[in-house]
Amino acid sequence: MLGAISPLDGRYAQAVKELSPIFSEAGLMRYRVMVEIEYLIALGQEAGVPEVAPFSVTQIKKLRQLYLNFNQTHAKKVKQIEKRTNHDVKAIEYYLKENLNRAEFKSGATFVHFGLTSEDVNNLAYSKMLQDGVVEYLKSVKKVNSHIKSLANSFKNISLLSLTHGQPASPTTVGKELAVFVLRLNDAVANIESIKLSGKFAGATGNWNAHMAAYPKVDWLKFSQKFVESLGLKFNPLTTQIEPHDNAARMYQAISLANTILRDLDQDIWFYISRGIFKLKKKTSEVGSSTMPHKVNPIDFENSEGNAALANSILLGMAVKLPVSRLQRDLSDSTTLRNQGIGVGYSLLACKNTLKGLHKLDIDRRACKEELENHYEVLGEVVQTVMKKYGHIDAYEQIKKKTRGRQLTKALYLALVKSLDIPKAEKQRLLKLTPANYIGLAAKLVDKL
Repeated sequence: MLGAISPLDGRYAQAVKELSPIFSEAGLMRYRVMVEIEYLIALGQEAGVPEVAPFSVTQIKKLRQLYLNFNQTHAKKVKQIEKRTNHDVKAIEYYLKENLNRAEFKSGATFVHFGLTSEDVNNLAYSKMLQDGVVEYLKSVKKVNSHIKSLANSFKNISLLSLTHGQPASPTTVGKELAVFVLRLNDAVANIESIKLSGKFAGATGNWNAHMAAYPKVDWLKFSQKFVESLGLKFNPLTTQIEPHDNAARMYQAISLANTILRDLDQDIWFYISRGIFKLKKKTSEVGSSTMPHKVNPIDFENSEGNAALANSILLGMAVKLPVSRLQRDLSDSTTLRNQGIGVGYSLLACKNTLKGLHKLDIDRRACKEELENHYEVLGEVVQTVMKKYGHIDAYEQIKKKTRGRQLTKALYLALVKSLDIPKAEKQRLLKLTPANYIGLAAKLVDKL
């Protein structure tokens, strides 16, 4: 680990360990083996290909063990073959033939990779890889959102001074501001889950040329659709050599939006901490600064922000690159696709750091109250609104003169209200108003939405 170039394989390896079996090279090999084995089983069930006898239930179980039990030892054997072939997919084919070249599978062994181009195997393997990786990523996103929801409910009645353009503005509640992110992340998750990754299985240039030449009576379009859909993917019937990656690009973009929302949360929490609204729980053994002993830094949110940004640079780069290919195919997509695990990995790491930071938060109710008490000028909004209600055409301009750029104390606010030419009942209502109770529907919105 100390010799790793990528932080995901070094410093942060434990944090994203659930992705290693999915996005590692050994993981890619396992997905390729799965595609080849399931294709062989499907050929055995195709009556139009009599040379491949149907496999028994016992045989199918044994065949599937080749990918279900695929491990580092098997991966090393594939790499040894690849040294000879200088071709990673062909190495998988030879590896499987060596394993299947026994009496019970000998007839089927010759049909491994039958009629296929490498991309038939790769596109399905990469789609399954991304599909499984997204499942792990979403587990973390949902944990983050569940915790934000819990905090939103707990803090829904704690009034908070808003800042628009960094300046004091109409008050809100801590819970309502957090609830905004709950709704946004819910939508982001729904968007990710709605995307169906695609797969093609149509030969060298997408026309089933070799398949048709060998077995012209087989409905290869129907066969391929059934096979691709059996893997949980959307069948794409019209392609070049490669599946054009449009849905993969949509997935990368959808994940990047979730990351962007997470960055927005990280930054808001960071500012709330700097204002003293939130405080971070201390751990005695930890150090906040190498020279300033008092420091307790929001490092988890900063780490998340950086990792989310890095994830998006990769994911959006892939989303722009992968749908573009010269004519029927060039190889630039292959080297690009190998990095989708890095994009998902940094996304997962960002989520986990945000969650870690959220667990360290403590609300400082006194700081919230004091900040509000220092800014009675934010009630200028309601004062001028009530004045308009009673016919003061220049209400805004009057209050602007007395409040713009000024910090009003409670005493100054009360004096302002008492000087107003409005009904006594309305004046009494304004006199009872404070920044802390001027929160509109903020608390109710958390319950309602």
